[in-house]
Amino acid sequence: MDPGGLGRTLRSLMCIRFAADSVALNMSETQANALTIDLEDYYHVSAFSDRVSPSQWKDNVSRVEDNTDRLLCLFEKHGWRATFFTLGWVAKEHPRVVRKVAAAGHEIACHSLLHRRVYEMSPAEFREDTLAAKRLLEDCCGLSVRGYRAPSFSICRDCTWAFDILAECGFSYDSSVFPVRHPNYGVPDAPLNPFVVRTSSGTLVEFPMTTLAFGAARSPLAGGAYFRLLPYWFTRWGIRYLNDVEGRPACLYLHPWELDPQQPRLDASLTARLRHYIGITGVQGKLNRLLTDFTFQPMGQLLEAQFARLREAAPAHR
Repeated sequence: MDPGGLGRTLRSLMCIRFAADSVALNMSETQANALTIDLEDYYHVSAFSDRVSPSQWKDNVSRVEDNTDRLLCLFEKHGWRATFFTLGWVAKEHPRVVRKVAAAGHEIACHSLLHRRVYEMSPAEFREDTLAAKRLLEDCCGLSVRGYRAPSFSICRDCTWAFDILAECGFSYDSSVFPVRHPNYGVPDAPLNPFVVRTSSGTLVEFPMTTLAFGAARSPLAGGAYFRLLPYWFTRWGIRYLNDVEGRPACLYLHPWELDPQQPRLDASLTARLRHYIGITGVQGKLNRLLTDFTFQPMGQLLEAQFARLREAAPAHR
């Protein structure tokens, strides 16, 4: 969560509210949006990484299957399919969950092996981590894994070498760049729309996380703590504005544990607990409304029709 970005967004709410009230409430039918889930358990998150190491993960009660089932039922109810950016560790320890997601027609993509931030690894470590996760996922679901999302959006300016490794490993798209200024992640001047990244091993399409521009400022929208904290009317207005005015898709991202107010409370710093637990009781209701109000597709499907056009685009970005 970016306190600065959230603050800028909240300061804009009063200015926007009256305009939002006048927007028609019909479903946006002309633009599909990317529906994405970071498939991990509550104890995998970066906010708790200083308290729960990978060697301790098995000591915690897993809730990933029940929480994923909630999502699958909700998506089936609305008729949408999603991209599940999945930890390799989940595929290894809970293969039934991954197979169930794939069998329901959702896209399986990669979210690393052990939820390590990219900028905390060397290129060799990142390559090893990514290949191991990709192989586990593909062996588990029997499908090719084309998409990648770094834990905590940790592909930043100092580690753009990760794009070369992703292309080398056979990925065709990435969704790790957050075009905002944040103390732990972000590329503040990155494009807001999907863009092409050229590497020595081929091209990738980058689908950045959704950000609204308020003048020179950029504010996150439609995912994680921002989705939990911002009022639903603002999220709805923001996505409708992107779809109908700017003509670009939004990317909704959530975690299974965000639909689980009864999850075990971990001992952590006040900041970590606020980032993880605040607003969690309202997520399922908000998500149900969002799935009613908008059109969604898996990220790979949404980008597929644009791959050729994007790869011909100039200039490319790094």
